[in-house]
Amino acid sequence: MKTFFKLGLGAMLLSLSIQSCIVSKRKYDDMLAQKVKAEGELAEKSDQLNKANADISALNDKLTHLKEDTTSLGEQKRATARKIADLTKEYDQLSAYYKNLLNSSGKLNRDMQEQKEQLLAIQANLDRTRHQNDSLSTSLLEREQKVRELETVLANKDKAVMDLKNRISNALLNFKENDLTVNVKNGKVYVSLPEQLLFQSGSIDVDQKGVLALQQLAKAIKDQKDIHIMVEGHTDNVPIGKKSQYMQDNWDLSVMRATAITKILTKAGVTPNQITAAGKGEFQPILPNSSDGNKQKNRRTELIITPNLDELFKILEAN
Repeated sequence: MKTFFKLGLGAMLLSLSIQSCIVSKRKYDDMLAQKVKAEGELAEKSDQLNKANADISALNDKLTHLKEDTTSLGEQKRATARKIADLTKEYDQLSAYYKNLLNSSGKLNRDMQEQKEQLLAIQANLDRTRHQNDSLSTSLLEREQKVRELETVLANKDKAVMDLKNRISNALLNFKENDLTVNVKNGKVYVSLPEQLLFQSGSIDVDQKGVLALQQLAKAIKDQKDIHIMVEGHTDNVPIGKKSQYMQDNWDLSVMRATAITKILTKAGVTPNQITAAGKGEFQPILPNSSDGNKQKNRRTELIITPNLDELFKILEAN
C-alpha cells in the first residue's frame, strides 16, 4: 500500500513539473512577441519623428525664402516707384514742350511730330510700368500674408510648447531633487527623470515616490490630445547583476523600465495611442561613464513630448 502511494505521489509531482515548464515557455513566447512588437513600433515612430523633423526643417527653409522674396519685392517696388517718378517728370517736360511746339511756326511741324511719337511711346512705357508696379504690389501683399500666417502658427506652437513645459514643471515641483529636469529643445519638451527617483538598482518596479511623480505628470498632460510622448529608458555601461530568462542586458532593462513607466502613465489617464515606450540601453549617455557620478546621471528615463504639427504641414502644402 505504501509503495503504491509513493508511486502515485511521484507521478503527480512529475505532472506538475511538466505543466510548470509549459507555462514558462508560453510566458516567454508572449514576452518575446511583445518585445518584437515594441521594436517594430519604435522603428515606425522613429521614422515618423525623422519625417516630422525633416518637414519642420523644410518649413523653416520655406519661411526664410519667403522673407528673402518679400525683401526683394520691396526693393523692386521702391525702384519701380522711382522709375515712375522719373518717367512722370520726363512726360511733363515733353508735354510742356509739345504744347510750345503747337504755338510755333509750321517749320517745326516735323519736329513736333517726332516729339509727339516720342511722347506717346513714353506714355505707353509709363502705363506698362504702372501695371507692373500694381502686379508687384499684389504679389508683395500675398507673400507678406503668407509670412504672417507662418509666423503666427510658429509662434502659437512655441507658446503651446512653453505652456506645456511650465505646466509639467509645476506638476513636478515637489520632485525637483535628484537631477530631475524639464527643458525645451527643438520645439519639444524633454523631461529627464533620474533612476533614484523611480527605481532601485537593477529593478524594473517603480518606487512609490516615482509613481506619485508620474501620476502628477500624467495629470498635467492627459487632457492634451495633440501631443505624442516617447518614453526612453537609459542605463550606464555597467552590466546588470542578475540575468534572467527575460532580462539579459542593459537594453532589456531599459525597455522594461520604459514599459513600466508607460503603464503607470496610461493608467493615470494618458491615451495609449499617444505614447511609445523605447529602450536605449547604455548607448546614449549624457556624460562619459568614467565616474560614479556620471554613471548615476546616465541612469535615467526621458520623456520626449512632441506637439502635433498638422497645422504647420497644411500651410506648407498650401504654399
